[in-house]
Amino acid sequence: MKYCSISEASAKFNIQESTLRYYEKKGLLPLVERDEAGRLLFSEDQIALLGTVVCLKNTHMPISSIKHYIDWIVEGASTLELRLEMMKNHKQAVLDEISLMTESLKGIDLKITRYSKLIQERNED
Repeated sequence: MKYCSISEASAKFNIQESTLRYYEKKGLLPLVERDEAGRLLFSEDQIALLGTVVCLKNTHMPISSIKHYIDWIVEGASTLELRLEMMKNHKQAVLDEISLMTESLKGIDLKITRYSKLIQERNED
C-alpha cells in the first residue's frame, strides 16, 4: 500500500500541516497511521477520507458535524441512511448559502457600478 506524508497530503489539498494535525486530534481522520518517528502517514483510503473532510469543511459544515459523519462511516453500513440524510441536509444548506451569496453579490455589483460612474464623472469635470 502506498502512503503519503503529511507534507504531501497538505500540498494535495492546499491546507496547512497544522490543520491536518488538528483534524487528526479532533477524530476526523480515524485509523491514520504513523511511522517509526510518530509522523502521520496517509493511505489512499485516508487521502480519500481527507478529501471528504476538506469538502465538508470548505462548504462550512461545523467540525462537530463532520466528526459525527466520520463516526457514522466508521460504524459501517448500518448508518447509510443517516449519512444520506446528513448529506441531503448539508446540500440544501450549501444551496441556500449560494443563493444568499448570489443575491448579496448583486448589491456589491451595484456599488461597483455606482462608484465607477462617480469616478468617471469626476474625471470628466
